[in-house]
Amino acid sequence: MENSNPVVRFSTTAGDFSAEIFADKAPISAENFLSYVKEGFFDGLIFHRVIPRFMIQGGGFDKEMKQKKAKAPIKNEAGNGLKNVTGTLAMARTNVVDSATCQFFINVTDNEFLDHKNNSPDGYGYAVFGRVTDGMDVVRKIEKMRTGNRGLHQDVPVEPVVINSAKVEG
Repeated sequence: MENSNPVVRFSTTAGDFSAEIFADKAPISAENFLSYVKEGFFDGLIFHRVIPRFMIQGGGFDKEMKQKKAKAPIKNEAGNGLKNVTGTLAMARTNVVDSATCQFFINVTDNEFLDHKNNSPDGYGYAVFGRVTDGMDVVRKIEKMRTGNRGLHQDVPVEPVVINSAKVEG
């Protein structure tokens, strides 16, 4: 059976990687993420939060740590049955359950504590919407980069990892 889920190719200053976007299992998150990709929103942004043995996060800030204006927040799909395991992409959010916009993270280990447990604000979890299919070595390279503080932000790579482009393949 042919997989009909789209694949996004990220070209970064640390190398390239691809991710399958689960339009079938996370339709709201996938549509939201793909709309940002198709607009070129991520081009020139950085991975601004890198925590080894946890995750790498991007999609919101440029090299000067200026936040890019996002669209309206989306419904949290953390209850879709997908788990925050190594190599999966999930929507970043605030403490508000339905606050995800453009920022996403890639799990670099199994982060079971981020999975949906119940519908309470504390148990809702983070919606997985994709997985790295090629270039996990690049994700690992980003994970190992030296980080420091930039203004109010912690765990920021000292040498910025820029997303040169994010494009839907095919």
